[in-house]
Parts: sequence; C-alpha cells; structure tokens
Amino acid sequence: MERVAERVPERVPEPPRPAVWPGAPTPLGARCRVGPDGVAGTNFALWAGGAEAVELCLFAPDGTETRLPLTELTHEIWHGFVPGVAAGQRYGYRVHGRWDPWTGARWNPAKLLLDPYARAVDGDFALPPEVYGHVRDWPQQHVADTVRDERDSAPHVPKGVVVQDDDDWADDRRPKTPWPDSVIYELHVKGFTQRHPGIPEHLRGTYAGLAHPAAIEHLTRLGVTAVELLPVHQFAHEDHLLRRGLRNHWGYNSIGYFAPHAAYSASGTTGQQVGEFKRMVRALHAAGIEVILDVVYNHTAEAGELGPTLSLKGIDNRGYYRLQSDARRYADYTGCGNTLHVVQPQVLRLITDSLRYWVTEMGVDGFRFDLAAALARSMHDVDMLSPFLAVIAQDPVLRRVKLIAEPWDVGNGGYQVGAFPPLWTEWNDRYRDAVRDFWRGALPDVRDLGYRLSGSSDLYAWGGRRPYASVNFVTAHDGFTLRDLVTYERKHNEANAEGNRDGTNDNRSWNCGVEGETDDPTVNALRRRQIRNLLTTLLLSTGVPMLVAGDEMGRTQGGNNNAYCQDNELGWVDWSLPDQAGPDGFLALTTRLLALRHRHPVLRRRAFFDGRPQGADGLRDLAWFTPHGTEMTEQDWYAPAATLGLYLSGRDIPGRDARGAQITDDSFLAVLHAAPHPVDFTLPGPPWAESYELVVDTAHEDQSHAPGTPHRGGERFTVAERSVVLLRVRS
Repeated sequence: MERVAERVPERVPEPPRPAVWPGAPTPLGARCRVGPDGVAGTNFALWAGGAEAVELCLFAPDGTETRLPLTELTHEIWHGFVPGVAAGQRYGYRVHGRWDPWTGARWNPAKLLLDPYARAVDGDFALPPEVYGHVRDWPQQHVADTVRDERDSAPHVPKGVVVQDDDDWADDRRPKTPWPDSVIYELHVKGFTQRHPGIPEHLRGTYAGLAHPAAIEHLTRLGVTAVELLPVHQFAHEDHLLRRGLRNHWGYNSIGYFAPHAAYSASGTTGQQVGEFKRMVRALHAAGIEVILDVVYNHTAEAGELGPTLSLKGIDNRGYYRLQSDARRYADYTGCGNTLHVVQPQVLRLITDSLRYWVTEMGVDGFRFDLAAALARSMHDVDMLSPFLAVIAQDPVLRRVKLIAEPWDVGNGGYQVGAFPPLWTEWNDRYRDAVRDFWRGALPDVRDLGYRLSGSSDLYAWGGRRPYASVNFVTAHDGFTLRDLVTYERKHNEANAEGNRDGTNDNRSWNCGVEGETDDPTVNALRRRQIRNLLTTLLLSTGVPMLVAGDEMGRTQGGNNNAYCQDNELGWVDWSLPDQAGPDGFLALTTRLLALRHRHPVLRRRAFFDGRPQGADGLRDLAWFTPHGTEMTEQDWYAPAATLGLYLSGRDIPGRDARGAQITDDSFLAVLHAAPHPVDFTLPGPPWAESYELVVDTAHEDQSHAPGTPHRGGERFTVAERSVVLLRVRS
C-alpha cells in the first residue's frame, strides 16, 4: 500500500506585537502623548522598586492579551512609549520578582495588576481564588500566604483604561467659599440620587444624577455650600461581604486613587466616567457648591497577608505597605488589614500626585481624610511634623484647598482631636458627644457644652487656628441617623449578617421611652422635638456645621448604625419623607436656620470669643446666663444643670469686610433647656437688651408664629421642656 503523508496544519502567524520605544519615566501612569516624529501613542510609567522585570499587558475588546516588556528603568521607574495606543485602551501590568513572604517579597507575575495611576477602571473585582497571590484554599491556613498561586488572574480582574487629557477648566468658576461661611453636606453619590423622583431613572445612582437640576435644586434650596462625597475613588468589595450576598456601599476600600468609581457612571466605564465626573463638578460649581472628596489613603482593598493581590501588593509589597518585624505580617493602624507606608517617598508621591490630580484636572475643592492620624505617623507614632503633613503644608496646590482630618486611627496614640496643625480643620467628635449627651440628659453640668457651642477653644485656640477648625456634627455616615438617634438606644445591625457584633455600642442615643418605631403620638412628638433641638443646636454653634444627607428629612436606617454594606433602600435617601412631614417638617426648619446663619455673621465667627468687656457698659462678645438672668459664675459651671443661656453680641465681631469696614450685626440670646419640665428663664436686661423678639422655638412644630413676638429685658420667659429658644435683641 502506498503510504499517504500526514498533513501538517499550517501555522497561523501571530500578529506582530506593537513596538515599545523608550519613552519617559514621568509622569507616572498612562498618558497619551505625541512621540518622536510626531507619532501619537501612550507613555506608560510604573514605579516598581524591587522588581526584576515588568510587562505591560494590553487587552483587546475580546479580552485577548498582548504582553510587552518594559525594558527601560530610570530611578526605579519602568517605562516605555507604545505608538498607536490611544484613549480607551485597557491595560494592566505583570511584575516579576522574588516570592519570599518571610521578607515581605510577594511578586507573582501570574497576577495582573492595576496601575496605581490608572485614571479609569473598567470591570468589577469579583475576588475568586485566582486573584490571590497565594493559594487561598491551602489546607494549612496558617501558612497559606506563603504558597504562591500560579493561576492567571487576568480574566477575573478589572483593567486600567488610558484616558485622554482634554480639559483645561478655563470655563469653570470655583465658589471658593471661605471656611467661616461653609456648611458641609455629607452625601453618597448613589445613596442621594437612587430614589430621587425628579432624576430620570437611567441617571439615578450616578455622577450625572447628582449633576441633575433636581438634585442641585435641593442643595441650593437647603442652603449648603459644599457637598462632601463619600469615597468616589475606585474601590473593591470585600470577600466576606460578597460571600454573604452583600456589597461595600460606602466605598472605604480604595484600590484606584486616580479613577472615579466606575459603577457611579451613567455614560460608560472605558474613560467616560472621567468626563461625567467633571461635568458633575462643573454643575455644582455653577450652583455655588464646592466639592469635597472623602479620601482613603490610609489603607487599600488588598487587606493583609491573606488578602487579594490587585495592585500595590504585587508591584512592591515592601515599598508600599507598613510591615511588622515579622515581614509576613502587616502593621494595621486602620482595622482593615494594612496601612500604607506614607514615610516612603514613592507612597508619599502617590498620595500627593493623586490629590493634585483631583484638584487640577478633576476640579475638586478639598478633601476629608479618612483616619488621618494613620497618615501622620512617622515610623510608628503619630507625628505632627511627619512627612505627609509637611509636604501638604508647602505644596502650592494642596495648601490652598479645604483639608479636613478625621483625627484618629485605631493604633496606639491614634486619637488626635485638636492636634492637627494650621491649614487643617477636623471632625470634632467631642462636639458630637457633648451635644448628644446634653439632649439625652447625660451631662453632669454644662461646662463641656459651653466649649462646644462657642467653637471648642479648648481644642483649637493655638497656633493661629480659628473656630472653623472645628467641623461640628451630631451625626455622620458612620452611626445612627438623626432620626434613629432619638428612636433607638441599641444598634440593630442584623441586616449586615455579622450577628449584630459590628458597629459601635457607644451611641449616646435616647429612644424617648420606646425602642424603635411606634404609633404613640406622645413619643413621636417628643422625638420630633429632639430632632429639632439637635438641628438647631448644630446650626447655631460656632464652627463649621456638617449635615448628613437625609437627616433634614427624618431619614431612618431602622436602627442600623453601620450601614456600610447596605446598598439598598436602607442605605439610600427616602425622598418621600418631606411630603409625609408636610410644610412644617425638619426640611423647613433646616432651611430656615441655614438662611439665618447665612444672613448673620455673628453666627459665623472668624475668631474665637474674647469674653472680656468691650466697652464702658461692660457688654462682652460672649456671655453665659443662668435661668435667673444672671451671668454664670465659676460655681455655676460646676453645678448640675440642664439649662444654658448663650448671648452673642453682634457689636463686637472681630475682623472687617472687603472694603475695610467694621463688621456689625444683630445680637442674639439662645436658651438650651434639656430638662423634662419647663423653666422660667429671666431674659437679661440692660446693657444686654431692652427687649427681644422671638426667632425660633423648637417646642413648636410650626415656626411661623415665632418671628417678631416681642419680650422685654428682665421678663420671665417660659421655656418649654426639652427645647431651644432663640431671641434677637431688638434695636
């Protein structure tokens, strides 16, 4: 028989790989550029200090991967210019090096890594076993992190996206609201817009939704000057949440410090989210509203040694994270598994480059730093001369924007309220605690309340700091809503599926006699009054007030004080509440108080009170009164009390207006009374006032009766149980 030769299939030639030219080591990240001979392309640059090799990985729309070695190395930065690569290109990196977890080395080229400087991210982090640098399901879990996983993670992780630089912000007008005039409104992009009936359904939950006129109209009508957005940096969902069918709603699990979170984009995720975010900022600026970002530079979504390998851990674990003396383990000052090593120059550069990018290229006006004390640590201890704070203080861009510290972390010595240097303002949790305690009847006297109402001079009157260093708040995203604060004494976090163990037990709340919602009209009336008391106290206090979205409408989370994983109706603002409350609800009161604050500079002090007589008549800029109409003595401050009178003189406001004229204003008397029975308060007579007129009385649901009601100095004025009265001195 004749033997027939086997047919050898033709080999399909691989498409030619793009050329990689040397490019430049700066700027870091992926930047569209015109290269030699006018050739358009993209320059890629990645700091990977201890790496042995770096591959740039380009992904076609069908997922096909092309790997390009970056052979140029300058000052520990691997770089190259790829002709023809344009905006919209998806990419990542594979970084080669030693696998030696005992010394902190965790390089694993099987894992596709997100560029820390990626300005857009396409795709979700699902966290299957393939995205872990170690074998997650290794039988001996105590050593699992030491066994390298060789499976490819590329099909399971998002990709960075090349973004075109196309915006100079020439047509934008930043509001530049002075700190004393600021009113901050903390909101979640999705939570604020998801249920808003005036926002088209396809825009709800997005940057475009927040830019919609219906959303902006609420903010401007309310009278706030800045929105503080819960994290919008690209973040990942934690594995323990995904396994329970939940998601990270708040976003305090960042993985991309230059990329707006893609899930909040209505227009697309291959770079369109960047333009949509910018348009949102422009729309808010046009309405006179500043944009402050809540930023999480203290830790990343890669968690500890048993966490996934998504970016920094695989680029240079030892270069980016604080490690313990046992370098397998991470120093954890955040409670989230890891802490960025801000003392390292490349980490400090990453953070400051990110901050400048959001100011100069994305248009934002300031930042609130989550667990800021972790950023202020030198090698171990919190240090107010740390590299991070020093760099911020001298940076020509960053020192001019609003800087807010959450002045604590979970490490030893991490509580630093009042310790941050000038330029910084701080979340003042001592204000929160004192006001909550006063209105629930838990303060032994009124000393602490006096400090908090007048700007917390005991904390901030040093180093040139001003009263607006104190960001005053009663509630924040973390904890009870204002309505829940007067409805629950215990947390009810069962929906988080953590056995109600998560969230703080220190709520300083009072349920007005019944735990949870009730049909009892007496209890509900008291709860509404307590909400009015808390809102009025906050908005009359010296310092910068911060409201939380929905509190002005009586929003509830059903007693959940840690709704970080509730991306549902529990975590979203209910826009039907104002209709239920009617025209005299909390929204009307909040709007009225903010308008009052805006009109009267005596409520927006730029300097601390002096407290000494300012003229021959003995009138002071600030005076405290007992219910007898007498000024408080040292003994009065230490005596048990539930009533405090606060006199603010508009005659003695320090500072001058833009034309150099002395600033003067009306004078006010506020009486805060937390006891469960009425009190007769004698209104101070001359020289304080001949007569007064009533402005606000929280004992009433309807405030329309209050304005203009006259009262004589020396008159005994009945203040209802658990209420605030504000009177204006009549000229």
